[in-house]
Amino acid sequence: MDEQALLGLNPNADSDFRQRALAYFEQLKISPDAWQVCAEALAQRTYSDDHIKFFCFQVLEHQVKYKYSELTAVQQQLIRETLISWLQAQMLNPQPEKTFIRNKAAQVFALLFVTEYLTKWPKFFFDILSVVDLNPRGVDLYLRILMAIDSELVDRDVVHTSEASHMSIEVLREEACDCLFEIVNKGMDPVDKMKLVESLCQVLQSAGFFSIDQEEDVDFLARFSKLVNGMGQSLIVSWTKLIKNGDIKNAQEALQAIETKVALMLQLLIHEDDDISSNIIGFCYDYLHILKQLAVLSDQQKANVEAIMLAVMKKLTYDEEYNFENEGEDEAMFVEYRKQLKLLLDRLAQVSPELLLASVRRVFSSTLQNWQTTRFMEVEVAVRLLYMLAEALPVSHGAHFSGDVSKASALQDMMRTLVTSGVSSYQHTSVTLEFFETVVRYEKFFTVEPQHIPCVLMAFLDHRGLRHSSAKVRSRTAYLFSRFVKSLNWGSTTCSRVISLFCLTNTLLKYSKQSIVTEIEWEQVDRFGSENGYQSLLSSDDQLFIYETAGVLIVNSEYPAERKQALMRNLLTPLMEKFKILLEKLMLAQDEERQASLADCLNHAVGFASRTSKAFSNKQTVKQCGCSEVYLDCLQTFLPALSCPLQKDILRSGVRTFLHRMIICLEEEVLPFIPSASEHMLKDCEAKDLQEFIPLINQITAKFKIQVSPFLQQMFMPLLHAIFEVLLRPAEENDQSAALEKQMLRRSYFAFLQTVTGSGMSEVIANQGAENVERVLVTVIQGAVEYPDPIAQKTCFIILSKLVELWGGKDGPVGFADFVYKHIVPACFLAPLKQTFDLADAQTVLALSECAVTLKTIHLKRGPECVQYLQQEYLPSLQVAPEIIQEFCQALQQPDAKVFKNYLKVFFQRAKP
Repeated sequence: MDEQALLGLNPNADSDFRQRALAYFEQLKISPDAWQVCAEALAQRTYSDDHIKFFCFQVLEHQVKYKYSELTAVQQQLIRETLISWLQAQMLNPQPEKTFIRNKAAQVFALLFVTEYLTKWPKFFFDILSVVDLNPRGVDLYLRILMAIDSELVDRDVVHTSEASHMSIEVLREEACDCLFEIVNKGMDPVDKMKLVESLCQVLQSAGFFSIDQEEDVDFLARFSKLVNGMGQSLIVSWTKLIKNGDIKNAQEALQAIETKVALMLQLLIHEDDDISSNIIGFCYDYLHILKQLAVLSDQQKANVEAIMLAVMKKLTYDEEYNFENEGEDEAMFVEYRKQLKLLLDRLAQVSPELLLASVRRVFSSTLQNWQTTRFMEVEVAVRLLYMLAEALPVSHGAHFSGDVSKASALQDMMRTLVTSGVSSYQHTSVTLEFFETVVRYEKFFTVEPQHIPCVLMAFLDHRGLRHSSAKVRSRTAYLFSRFVKSLNWGSTTCSRVISLFCLTNTLLKYSKQSIVTEIEWEQVDRFGSENGYQSLLSSDDQLFIYETAGVLIVNSEYPAERKQALMRNLLTPLMEKFKILLEKLMLAQDEERQASLADCLNHAVGFASRTSKAFSNKQTVKQCGCSEVYLDCLQTFLPALSCPLQKDILRSGVRTFLHRMIICLEEEVLPFIPSASEHMLKDCEAKDLQEFIPLINQITAKFKIQVSPFLQQMFMPLLHAIFEVLLRPAEENDQSAALEKQMLRRSYFAFLQTVTGSGMSEVIANQGAENVERVLVTVIQGAVEYPDPIAQKTCFIILSKLVELWGGKDGPVGFADFVYKHIVPACFLAPLKQTFDLADAQTVLALSECAVTLKTIHLKRGPECVQYLQQEYLPSLQVAPEIIQEFCQALQQPDAKVFKNYLKVFFQRAKP
């Protein structure tokens, strides 16, 4: 800059210098780049003279006011950065700038705010606040900036430009709330924070902001509610700290300050706009937490609790606009808001459970007395409140109807009213669903009053539940019906007799002919037939619950085994008959879409049969219920699907799941079916097929052990050949999906070997011939060392330690001792020494732990020979120092396995670079 001209800025300069300075200023205003020199001078604090600083701000002011739109985005960013840099410097300067400089800087900030706030600098206030924090000098500058903005935008005595008018007062009020919220949330001494909040409240109250009933701007009120919430929670934090510090006097003041905000809090909580209400819930919740800690509540505090309770009950209510059939974003937001209100209700229960119970009972009873003439939202919320009480008043194992007599009596009375009032017939989906949800939530009520079970079961089965016009209600009811039936106390003679008297099983089976239980979309699938267009009442997923429920009713009924068998056959025979017909159709189908539909339908049939088997238990087995024959018939019906060349994935998956269930339910009766099923499932296998087949073989092996030894010996190598064939298939280098499939198959393979060895069936491997045995053992060594997969490595070390335990003694298979020293011992060192073996990873540490077990097992079986080999041959070959070798062998010989495990980790941590 022209230093001579700058001398004229001094008030004591003569007129010539002053004229020169004025001319220089005009010159800088015209120059397109001169402002950048001034910006740099301010940012880098080039000048200490106050008048030069003021001059630089004047140049910037002119640029922002008149030429800002001509600047590039980079130049505009430079101005923003200059102002923030100058502001940061003010926090560090030993002395504050002169008042006239601070005012001029504030004016430039205000001009930039008017120009950029709504478009390029929406975080204007937050950026400034993050710099000034609670620094007194920073607060001074912040307030000056606010005053300058007020002059530019709000002051009625100033004529504003059209751009400034565009910046509405409403937006500024909202931003002011956000800024004050940030200030209130700053960390401070509790007493100072209390004083800050109280002074802020006084200002807001005197300005009329607490009279929210006169405020129509909901956007502003939402921000204001957030601010009040912040102030309330800040006071509560202060109270908590003061109580903890034993400062009772100031804590009492803080509590008084909190209490004076409760009236405003309640006004905001009950506001019809849910956003405004939602923003204050945090303060409500924390206030109730304080009351919970107080020994005695004052009358006013009790009144506050009741007011919050009434507000919550009112705000839980749906509005007329809620779209139950097509829930969108607004509906999702209300559901989330309801969850917040539920937390408040739970907290209310902790403060005054008696008051909550009495209030809910009053609302519930008065509403259900006249439910026929009451709006749906009021009926729904009355039932919803009863439902919410179950969690708000927690008990052990849902025992709401024992213990505290007054509570049990009140809940029992409300439940009785619910199931006898006829409200289940209310013509609105929200009420219907809430009825069924509540019935299931209070399942223990029906142990106390089992006489109500028939009417509730009827509600589930008729137009109110499974036959409701709404698919959403039918679907949810199917699940709740299953839960309800399973929850009934079948051990109770009374309960069991009530169900039997109702003849529920017969009723369900009767419904099956009317497309409730066995309503599989057979003809809809057969879309080229004469009956397409058929609409189902329940989806296939819903039907799974119905089949399971039917199974539970049959199995748990008081009928003798012969009757149970007949009922189960009635339930499953239609599935088997349709399965045979559709499988034949699938084999002949040409159209791929039709094939897929038929296969999907066949899979559902198998799934439904599987689901009925979940009803059996250790107390009520398939055999005891006389149902073995039925399920064996199902097996014979479903297994031919495995040989179908079409839609193999879905058909195999369904039959495989059924086999898993039958292994549990039929036990050894399933064994004759396993060889044939396995043979079909091993044909034309992909990685995924094998991954899903191996758990089935593992289940059979672990359950039946020696009984399936001949079968395992026969299928062992065919299974391994299928696995190796898939693993050896070439894949593109970057095909991550194929790589992951192979990794998962490798894990399944090792899991199979672990199951065989762990089930005491090592002879299955030993009897495969020396060449095959060696090949299997080599794959385990490779799994332990070569593949960077700690889960598989852990499994491999488990297999190796088990084989050493079984075969590692003097009478083990010929050549196995050599294999131990040539391959297993080296694997225990080579694997952990690899760079991919990350000892900071939890799974890898587990693999190392099994590696330690393997070494300990070798030492246990081979004794001093093992130590000698390590000392004299193997460890020296790795260039391990003699003293470390000695240390290692001593640790290995320690009787405590844990000591060696810990040592081994340290050993490899030291060994790795």
